[in-house]
Amino acid sequence: MAFQGIKSRLAELPTLTAPKAREPLVVYLAASERTVSAVLVVERNGVQTPIYYVSRTIADAETRFSTLEKLVLSLLQTARRLRRYFQGNPIHVLTNYRLQNVLSKPELSGRLEKWAIELGEHAIEYKPRPAIKGHVLANFIAEVPQEKQEECRKEIEPPVDQQKDEVSKLFTDGASNDEGAGAGLRITNPEGQHFTYAIRLEFKSTNNEAEYEALLAGLRITKKLGAQHLEAHVNSMLVANQIEGSYDAKDDKMVSYLAQAKALMAAFATCKVKHIKRSENKQADALSKLASVGFEHLAKDVRIEVLAAPLTMNREVYVCSMAETNWMTPIVTYLARGILP
Repeated sequence: MAFQGIKSRLAELPTLTAPKAREPLVVYLAASERTVSAVLVVERNGVQTPIYYVSRTIADAETRFSTLEKLVLSLLQTARRLRRYFQGNPIHVLTNYRLQNVLSKPELSGRLEKWAIELGEHAIEYKPRPAIKGHVLANFIAEVPQEKQEECRKEIEPPVDQQKDEVSKLFTDGASNDEGAGAGLRITNPEGQHFTYAIRLEFKSTNNEAEYEALLAGLRITKKLGAQHLEAHVNSMLVANQIEGSYDAKDDKMVSYLAQAKALMAAFATCKVKHIKRSENKQADALSKLASVGFEHLAKDVRIEVLAAPLTMNREVYVCSMAETNWMTPIVTYLARGILP
C-alpha cells in the first residue's frame, strides 16, 4: 500500500510543458536572503502547468537589496534567460508587490532605471496574485536550504583543485596622463606560459576608461588563447566593484564599458574579476605607463640588455682605428648608424 501510494503521488507531479504561439504566460516571483527565483507557467482549463524554472544565488552586494529590488532582479534574470518566451508571448506577472508603480516612476535612478528600460521591451502586465497555485514552486526554489545548495553545487561543478589547474590569470592596468593613455596586460595560461602586452590608446580617456580598455582587451585576448576559466585582476576598485554590482555605473561611458565587460565575461565558463593593490601588479603597471608615454622618437623594436656587472669594471678592450677598413667595419657601421651590411 505504501509503494502504491508513492507511485500515485509521483504520477501526479507537475510535468513541464511547451507554450503555444501568442499564448499568455504567467510568471511567479520569489526572493530570499541569498536566492532569487521564478517559475513560468501556462494556465489551461484552470490548471497551471510549469514551463520553466529559473533560480540563482545572488552576489554579496545584492543581498543588501530591498525585497522589491530582489523581485525585479528575479524578473530581469527570467526575461534574459527566457527571452524567446518573453518576446513571443504576453507575460502576466502575478505579485502582491507594486512592481509596475516602481518601474514606471519618472524619477527612477541607478540600477532600477536600467532594469526598467530593459524590461520595457517586453509585453509585461502586472497583476495582483489571486491565489498561491504555482507560486509555491517559485518559493520552493528560493527557499532550498543553503546546505542543499552547496551539495547540488558540488555535484555539478568540477572539484576546486581541478578548476584551479585550468584557470588562466589576467593582470591588467590602465594609465592616463598628459601625453596619452595606455594599457598593460600580463596573461598566464594553465601551462605556466606568460604573455605580456602594451597597448597605446590614441584617444582621450580618463584613468577609469583606460582601466576598462585594459580589461576589455585582456578578456578578448585571453578568450582567443582558448581560456575557459579566468581570474582577472585589476587595479581599479571602481571597475571591480561595478562589475561585482556594489557600485552603480551612472556615467554613460561607464554603463557602456560595464555592459561590454559583462558580455565578454559571459563567453567564459567561469570568470571572476578581483581588485588588487598596485604593488601586486607591477608588471602590468610598468607596461601601461610605457604605452601611455609618447614614443614617436623610439624605434618600433625596443631591445633590453641585461648587465651582469657594472660597466666601470676594468676589461680588456681591443682598440682599432676608425679610419682603417677591415672585417669589423660593416658591424661598426650597423651598430653606430643602423645600416645593414
